[in-house]
Amino acid sequence: LEYALVTVGTMAFFLFGYYSLAVALLGRTSPLFFFRRLSSVGLLAFSTSSSNAVLPENMVSCEQKLGMERGIVSFVLPLGATINMSGTSIYQGVSAVFISQVFGITLSLPQQVLVVLTGTLAAVGTAGIPGIGIVTLSMVLGSAGIPLEGIGLIIGVERILDMCRTVLNVMGDSATALIVDRSEKRRERRRSWV
Repeated sequence: LEYALVTVGTMAFFLFGYYSLAVALLGRTSPLFFFRRLSSVGLLAFSTSSSNAVLPENMVSCEQKLGMERGIVSFVLPLGATINMSGTSIYQGVSAVFISQVFGITLSLPQQVLVVLTGTLAAVGTAGIPGIGIVTLSMVLGSAGIPLEGIGLIIGVERILDMCRTVLNVMGDSATALIVDRSEKRRERRRSWV
């Protein structure tokens, strides 16, 4: 239970803390406005656990509800659905630390760095389909010398965590698209003044 709470809490902090700041400061948009307009996208991501399944709805919502340019949405969102997996990275790191603690393994600093690097690289190459995070977690655990049997300890809550990390991944894609869209519009306005 503590493992699941820490994982979901970290993802929630990242979503409502980091992405809210990014949307407000870089996208110059109210985070409340952003999350309200994309609530249907978040709900679909939570229920499907698939970034790829949510992509069409996310593209339509970003264009119609947030007023983003089609070209930016068509480029940023598919790219993000492929490589922007911040929820998966968080899940892999927390899972690796939890499993190592259960087995009484103290991770050295180089092992911790290795977990972060392999978790990030594995998340970048992860397909946007349900349940794939558990497969890439085995690579992360193997790279740090953590027993793969530890996956059995977290398999019971895997589905719920998969739903949560998909929401974070998808909302991160939308936030990135918003930031790119708003910065391009500001650049065009500056160019028209000159």
